[in-house]
Amino acid sequence: MGELISQEELDRAFDARFPEEMRTKLRNARVAVAGLGGLGSNIAVMLARSGVGELLLVDFDVVDVTNLNRQMYFIPQLGKPKSEALPEILRQINPYLTYESVCVKVIPENVKELFEDYPIVCEAFDRPDQKAMLVREVLSKCPETTVISGNGMAGYADINEIRTQRVMQRLYVCGDQKTDVGDGIGLIAPRVSACAAHEANQVLQLIMQNRKTEVAVCATREQ
Repeated sequence: MGELISQEELDRAFDARFPEEMRTKLRNARVAVAGLGGLGSNIAVMLARSGVGELLLVDFDVVDVTNLNRQMYFIPQLGKPKSEALPEILRQINPYLTYESVCVKVIPENVKELFEDYPIVCEAFDRPDQKAMLVREVLSKCPETTVISGNGMAGYADINEIRTQRVMQRLYVCGDQKTDVGDGIGLIAPRVSACAAHEANQVLQLIMQNRKTEVAVCATREQ
């Protein structure tokens, strides 16, 4: 196992890739990821690699063998809560960011408590009723928050059909908006990862647009 590099060394590496203003905005951003499945785990990894300063990781589930085809976990982590397993992975990418994890199920009664201070929420729950609940509750109880939602990433169809659309002032939707696991085509790593990349990229765009993005939230479902 290689030696841990210093924060100064890692900062110099970021300086070589990102303009100073960009790196400063990313370092000062705080992003919450609710749901640490295929979308959430991939989004968190992308944001950590991008240097987002603080990630809040929310999920009540454990790593299962059925997750390994599309989620960021490894066989030795089977049975471990995702809220514990994912920070382990992220610390191997950048140990100098802040990772806070909460093992809880997101329900209407705790949405405001979890997310009211966060201007961006990336929604991606499995069930349509859960998706609708989170979007509804966040938009109604967190008036300063923008929601980024995942919808349509199943199967192996044309990956270029996955897109990001702004459908309301505070709502973005990422995906092809038509494919579903219920169609019998499954969830496979490439399209799930592509949708996660769209969500993560939209978060970065909002951070760089300086829309009160000292805090950003990605609430993602088990995909």
